[in-house]
Amino acid sequence: MANVTGTPGPNAQGESARTSGLDGTTTIGDGVVAKIAGIAAREVSGVYALGGGAARMVGSIRDALNSTDLTQGIAVEVGEKQVAVDVTIVAEYPVALQKVSDEVRTAVYQAMHDLVGMEVAEVNVTVNDVHLPSDDDQEGEQQEGRVR
Repeated sequence: MANVTGTPGPNAQGESARTSGLDGTTTIGDGVVAKIAGIAAREVSGVYALGGGAARMVGSIRDALNSTDLTQGIAVEVGEKQVAVDVTIVAEYPVALQKVSDEVRTAVYQAMHDLVGMEVAEVNVTVNDVHLPSDDDQEGEQQEGRVR
């Protein structure tokens, strides 16, 4: 879990941006950090899905039940002051894989910095698969062929 001190960092003018005047710590659960990273990664254009094959299969079942796992495809390592994130994505075809990876890395880095308030040690992106638009067509045809 991440412990973030109760004293915010300096604002744009270099002044401390203390809002409540109270000291203390905020503890952020690893699951929360992973969820924020997952949301940030999903918002990147060119990302079709997160996670590997088995995780995506379970994820599609969860999606059908309206209980999407926003941490799917995300692994985090949270220290006291730093966080490291591993993201596994399925890219849409025909996006430039390096470009979408860099954009995912930037989005996750920004979310960790802005929303969690921690220094980012690294964001590793693994492109596990490429989604072809024809894959959706074939899945629909198979389902239509079985049910009559």
